[in-house]
Amino acid sequence: MHDSGLTEARGVSNRRPADRTVPVWDLPLRLWHWALAACVLVAWFTPTVYDSLHRIFGYTVIGLLVFRLAWGFWGSRYSRFRMIGIRLRAAPSYLWNLRRGITGRYLGLNPAGTLMMVTLLLSLAVSAITGALSVTVTFFGVWWIEDTHAWASDAVIVLVVLHVAGVVGMGLLQRENLIRAMITGRKRIRGRS
Repeated sequence: MHDSGLTEARGVSNRRPADRTVPVWDLPLRLWHWALAACVLVAWFTPTVYDSLHRIFGYTVIGLLVFRLAWGFWGSRYSRFRMIGIRLRAAPSYLWNLRRGITGRYLGLNPAGTLMMVTLLLSLAVSAITGALSVTVTFFGVWWIEDTHAWASDAVIVLVVLHVAGVVGMGLLQRENLIRAMITGRKRIRGRS
């Protein structure tokens, strides 16, 4: 007879190697991610009808972007921006290989995820900054600020839909729940089969 309680108590897991997980995304990054998602959704549904709420969440997005910029330099390993250049250069061939179902294995963001992160952060920055400018005395009613804010905000929503579709699609291809990974911060390590 095998005593699983004794094995677990000694720190040895009965789980197959394919079931092991490692910490990837730290708590501040996960809280940032879900707070940003909530703020973007509220801001998207509140302009003109609930302007004060729209502004509060827009300013919160600016604060969250500033935090993410800082955390990209001082956060934990998978929060840092140190691999952005390499992953962005790899993105075109990575996306090309996805057509054939070749995904590679990345604990942090894969090249497509890195491209999405950069594009989303830049679009969010343009949307939030032009939104903040549009309520100032200097830029209130300036057409190109308002148009840029509207276009960037629409782009953010399109990118969010693509992001969610990409996460679901990649999860299916790799047989891994990536949404759960962004909640728990842990990703599965694949064992040798």
